[in-house]
Amino acid sequence: MSVPQSAQATSTAQSPPAANVFLTLLPITLAVFISFLSIGLPLPVLPLHVHNVLEMSTLVVGLVIGAQFAAALLSRAWAGNLADTQGSKHAMILGLMIMCLSGLAYLASLSFVSTPTLSVWVLVIGRILLGCGESLIVTGALSWGIGLVGPQNAGKVMAWVGVAMYGAYAVGAPLGVTVNQDYGFEGISLAVTLLPLLSLPLLLKVRATAPTALRRTPFYKVLSLVWGAGMGLLLCSVGFGSLTAFVALLFADRDWGNASLAFTAFGVAFIAARMFFGHLPDKLGGARVALLCVLIEAVGLLLIWGAHSPAIAYLGAALTGWGYSLAFPGFGVEAVRRAPPESRGVAMGAYVAFLDISLGITGPALGAVAGTWGIEAIYLLSAVVVSLSVLVALRLMRSPNAK
Repeated sequence: MSVPQSAQATSTAQSPPAANVFLTLLPITLAVFISFLSIGLPLPVLPLHVHNVLEMSTLVVGLVIGAQFAAALLSRAWAGNLADTQGSKHAMILGLMIMCLSGLAYLASLSFVSTPTLSVWVLVIGRILLGCGESLIVTGALSWGIGLVGPQNAGKVMAWVGVAMYGAYAVGAPLGVTVNQDYGFEGISLAVTLLPLLSLPLLLKVRATAPTALRRTPFYKVLSLVWGAGMGLLLCSVGFGSLTAFVALLFADRDWGNASLAFTAFGVAFIAARMFFGHLPDKLGGARVALLCVLIEAVGLLLIWGAHSPAIAYLGAALTGWGYSLAFPGFGVEAVRRAPPESRGVAMGAYVAFLDISLGITGPALGAVAGTWGIEAIYLLSAVVVSLSVLVALRLMRSPNAK
């Protein structure tokens, strides 16, 4: 048996049972879920607050939403190196504290509602802080989870962390509408401030993994290894970005009521796909799974584009969530296979950076599209872009052995 085959056999033999993987990851998963409610709660509320209360254009809505993802992108290298050199647990706890500060910025923005431009800039500061906190939490959770259960279970780690993230979106969106109706944007801001603190006790007793690197790894070196998988993530994430940023405005434009159920449909389908099929990227290969799933996502976006009733839009949101759910770990497994173990945190940061690029561009670009051709045009264009990730999946299938 060759050395690589021997190592692979040893890795498989030492892979913990699925139940143990779930229990090991449970505290981290719960902490991600609770903290990400700080992102989920404002999803259906913030675009309307900026558009209706502050009377800003759809382009400004896109810029405010996209500021979080731009900040997350710029902080990925720092977050990844922090996780590798100081430990993933340290990175994740620091991210929770920074996320609290974003809620305080949201609160501060309410003091300047009579000066809308200034209020928007304070909101942007809050979104930037939220992006930095999210970067540390996601990078820390992924690298910490892989460190605890092994790289052979990378797909499961991404699946469960993703369940927590998008479950928070699914629960947070309708909850955010309720909180906003009863307590206004001030209630949303207070929740964003307090929720990350509630998740801290879950992490304190979880075993910390040792730092995997003694010195900082140049981000560009790891980026060059994962860029292929990252491009797949970038393209397929446009569907998620268009849904989160603009579906509330689509529903308002068509007098369909609030869009919280569209977020719920997306989140429920996303979670169901990962719970029942989250093992497939590890088992069948990430690129194969991603290939099928991005096509499902594109069909969902086309349904939203052509919807003449809320029910069809809900179905489209569910298919978008189902497809995107496994595309993320599908491309992610390919990224892990191409990165050295000692740079796992940076690799996860580099991979997720493509999500940040996608969402950072999606907000303002699609906002401009909406201003010219109407809100519904966003979803036709998104379906076309998502379909392009099929080409990336095919390329990755042709070159499976990267390390």
